[in-house]
Amino acid sequence: MLPLIAKSLHIVAVVCWFAMLFYLPRLFVYHAMAEDKEGRERFKIMERKLYRGIGTPAMLATVLFGAWSAHFYWSYYGSSTWFWIKIGLVIGLIGYHHMCGAYVKKFARDLPVPSHKFFRVFNEIPVFFLIAIVFLVVMKLPT
Repeated sequence: MLPLIAKSLHIVAVVCWFAMLFYLPRLFVYHAMAEDKEGRERFKIMERKLYRGIGTPAMLATVLFGAWSAHFYWSYYGSSTWFWIKIGLVIGLIGYHHMCGAYVKKFARDLPVPSHKFFRVFNEIPVFFLIAIVFLVVMKLPT
């Protein structure tokens, strides 16, 4: 029962984390396009709350519950190539998460940031991570 609880909590945390990974860069698009001070200030609040209040706790919960879940079957996971590729992709997502945090800080301080066109492309990056991770986990390839 405990392994299933760990896996369930891991999945819930992943869903919450990806909600932030998909939405925060979209806020960056609109923030970069905002022309009025009131609008920019509103985006700063939304970005900060989304990153700190939802995204970072969800990222930490994803890692914690993922590790807890994996430890139950470590003899299998530890020797599985697909699992280590997944870990590499998760590390990449953590890097992306921190890049988002750096942009939250730049926007908050009114420092120069890339254009809304950059953020439109930047916004798509987590999609590729998600597709790769889901296929690795479901198909367990390569073995």
